Amino acid sequence: MSRPLLFLDVDGPLDPYAAKPERRPEGWTTIRVPAHSRRPLRVWLNPVHGPALLGLGHDLCRATTWTADANRWIGPVVGLPELPYVDFGTALFAERPDGVHRKTEVIVAHAAGRPFAWVDDEQGPADTVYVGERHPGPALLHHADPRRGLREADFAVLREFAAGPAA
Repeated sequence: MSRPLLFLDVDGPLDPYAAKPERRPEGWTTIRVPAHSRRPLRVWLNPVHGPALLGLGHDLCRATTWTADANRWIGPVVGLPELPYVDFGTALFAERPDGVHRKTEVIVAHAAGRPFAWVDDEQGPADTVYVGERHPGPALLHHADPRRGLREADFAVLREFAAGPAA
């Protein structure tokens, strides 16, 4: 059986964007990404995340609005190789009256029944219900605190999912 997929968002899990701006978490580094606005985007990244993610037992896939830009700006800093990414297309701009996150339907379709974990800071109960009703394989929707980013406890949950009998 193939390894489970790990769909990974950038903002929140890898970049704790909601942390106090004057308090970069210990061990994290700052990069400035040119943005379309006048000021570059400040991004905090932890260089140990890449090796930790690669050692989890998942096949990694980016699930972020950064799309291919994550391979250019984020991957090299955290130690990840170029990764495939989910193309959300127009789904990112769709409003859903059912409360399901705009990424959820596309992620389920991309997984195509394969076991997956999805790490993001924006999933909610409606997403859990949606995935449970429409995805035939095991799935873990794991919330990452956007004030803290991924921590060892998060990696432990993801390792356990990858090693579990249902994955």
